[in-house]
Amino acid sequence: RERAEQARIARARGAEIAGAVVDGGESALERIETSLQRAAAERDAIQARREETEQALGQVRNRVRELTVELEKLTDAVHRDEVARAEQRLRLEQLEARITEEFAIGLDDLVAEYGPDVDVPPGPGEMAEYEAAKERGDTVMAPQPIPYDRDTQQRRANRAEKDLAKLGKVNPLALEEYAALEERYKFLSTQLEDLKQTREDLLSVVKEVDEKILEVFTSAYQDVAREFETVFSVLFPGGEGRMVLTEPGDMLTTGVDVEARPPGKKVKRLSLLSGGEKSLVAVAMLVAIFRARPSPFYVLDEVEAALDETNMRRLIGLLEQLRANSQLLIITHQKPTMEIADALYGVSMQGDGITRVISQRLRTDDGVEEPAPA
Repeated sequence: RERAEQARIARARGAEIAGAVVDGGESALERIETSLQRAAAERDAIQARREETEQALGQVRNRVRELTVELEKLTDAVHRDEVARAEQRLRLEQLEARITEEFAIGLDDLVAEYGPDVDVPPGPGEMAEYEAAKERGDTVMAPQPIPYDRDTQQRRANRAEKDLAKLGKVNPLALEEYAALEERYKFLSTQLEDLKQTREDLLSVVKEVDEKILEVFTSAYQDVAREFETVFSVLFPGGEGRMVLTEPGDMLTTGVDVEARPPGKKVKRLSLLSGGEKSLVAVAMLVAIFRARPSPFYVLDEVEAALDETNMRRLIGLLEQLRANSQLLIITHQKPTMEIADALYGVSMQGDGITRVISQRLRTDDGVEEPAPA
C-alpha cells in the first residue's frame, strides 16, 4: 500500500507537471503564433521595401549609365577642343613667324595697319583704270577705300598668290643664265642645221646607192635567170626551169623564187621534188651564178653526193665548161669527178695499214695525161 500510495503521489505529481507543461506549451504556441504573424508582417514589409529599393537601384543604375555616356561625350569634346586649341595656337605661332619672316613687321602693327577694322584701299587694277581714264580726259572719281569683306579679300589674295607664283622667285643671275642659254641655243641651232644638211647628204647617198643596187641587182638577176634556164636545160634535158621575182615592182625588197619542172613531171614547187632533183636544182642555180658572174676559182664540197651516174655526168660536163675560164677545187668521193681532175690530193692507206697524204697530177700543162700510180 505504501508503494501504491507513493506511486499515486508520483502520478499526481506527474499529472500536475504534465498539466503545467501543457499550459506552458499552449502559452508558447500562442506566443509562437503571434511571433509568426508578426514575422510574416515584417517579412512582407521588408519584401515591399526591397522591391522599392531594387526599383530605385535600377533607376539609379540607368541614370549612372546615362551620365557615363554623357561624361564620355563631354570628355571627347573636351579633348577635341584641347586639340583644336593646340592646333590654333600652333597655327597662330606659324602665322606670326611667317609675318615676321616675309613682311618684317610685328603682329600688332600688322593688325593696326591691315586689320579687318581698316578700310581696304583700291587695287592696282582699279588705280590703273583710273589713271588711264584721266589720261583719256574722262571725268572720273578716284576709287575710294571699301570696308573689309573676308570673302572678297580672300579671292583677291588667291588671285595675287597665283600671279606671284607665275612670276616665280627673283633670280639675280638671270641675265648670266640667259646669256649662257642663248649661246647654247646658237650652238645647238648650228648643230641642228649641220644635222639637217648631213641628213640630206645621207639621203642623197642612200638614193644613189639604191639606184646603183637596183641597177646591179637587175643586171645580175637577168644574167643569172638567163644562165639558169640554159644550165637547167643541160641538167634536165626536156625540163623547164626559171627564176621568178616575188615583187617585180620593187626590186629593192623583192625575193627570188625558183620554179623547176623536170621532164615528165608537172610539179613546180621544189618541195615536191626528190632529194637528187633538189640537189641538182641547187647546183644548177650555183652554176648559173658562176657563169653569170665568173670568178677566178671556185670551191665545191660534195655537190654531187646525192646524184646518180647520169646526172653526175651532166654536171661534170658543166664543170668542164667552167674549168675553161676558172680554177675548180672540188672535194668529192665520186670516181667520175676525180677522172676529170688535173691533180688529186688526198689520204690513202697502203698495205701496211699506215695512212699518208698523197698528191698526184693527172694531166700536164700541155694536156697529156700522166699514168696513174698503181
